[in-house]
Amino acid sequence: MAPNGAAQSLQIHRLPQPKYIDAVRWVPPLSAFDRFIVLAVFDSDTDEPAVEIHALNHSDSPSLSLQSSFSPPSRISALRTSQFLHKPFIAASTLAGSLHILLADPINASFESEVSISGKSLHDGPISDIDVQENASDCVTVGEDGRVNLVTFSNSRLNHRRIFDSNGLVSYTAAKWASPFEFATGGLGHSVQWWDHRKPGAPATQFKGSWDRGTTSGIVHSIDIHPSRKYTCLVGGSSGSVFAWDIRWSQQPVMLSGYAAGGESSFSAASESEVWQVQYDNYSRSSSNISNVSSSSQILPAMICSEDGILAVVQQGEQPIELLAEPCAINSFDIDRQNPSVSLKQIIRLG
Repeated sequence: MAPNGAAQSLQIHRLPQPKYIDAVRWVPPLSAFDRFIVLAVFDSDTDEPAVEIHALNHSDSPSLSLQSSFSPPSRISALRTSQFLHKPFIAASTLAGSLHILLADPINASFESEVSISGKSLHDGPISDIDVQENASDCVTVGEDGRVNLVTFSNSRLNHRRIFDSNGLVSYTAAKWASPFEFATGGLGHSVQWWDHRKPGAPATQFKGSWDRGTTSGIVHSIDIHPSRKYTCLVGGSSGSVFAWDIRWSQQPVMLSGYAAGGESSFSAASESEVWQVQYDNYSRSSSNISNVSSSSQILPAMICSEDGILAVVQQGEQPIELLAEPCAINSFDIDRQNPSVSLKQIIRLG
């Protein structure tokens, strides 16, 4: 998909599925020719959740072919993929509080092993979000119970230690690695915290903001951090809010979409509902005509999806580019890092 430019460059292929889709991620490439995706699905008729690997068959009419399936004990709350020991590494957390690490066979993309930590060991309640380091096995988990955990996969076992526990006084809803030692979390009030797990006990720094038109307490739903600009957190949350927080310079965020304090905005919001996911859009960046996009202070373009069915690209100081508007929520998408001109968008479908 090419989000910049004329509308005729945008190609959208709908791949209806018989189950409710909670999350979608590209599987790290196993070969130069085969591409696979992993879905977190839920069958509303039987109340059965699953994590499924599908092969993406490229053609004029692309289709998905189920390769392997895993049945978790509860519905999936977060899904991440990476690569470890030259194998696809899939991490899935559940609403029951369990964490599951799945390694896939690099030849046929089937699940070959699974290691898990049961509920209550990590969090007292659902796991809100997780993130896995690139090409590593370290996983961070956060929950509304105020706990932040570091989980490491080693010798086919999972070891974990608690980085912080607010005892419920603070809730965390999103997490993202920035470096092998640093990660960001987000929570209520559109707050963002920066952590160094070598120094457990408290965040290294934090930002507190309320960008919700003053009516409710906003929530951070998603965080992304660009690998070459690790000190800038891209944040998506309530009331269509999308902003960037640079921990080096200021406590004042850079608004990309949504409403600033007092409900004022100098540009249109891409969405007025919950922004479920944000990702830096590397393809938009490469085709952008912004002359100063290379400046370290310029926030790179981002792609978002929302509860009101909007898929859009937002850029600093620019009107949002709406890519898709659906009558149902768009709760997940992923951008292929090996081929960033191709984005995978999953529309929630029932039945």
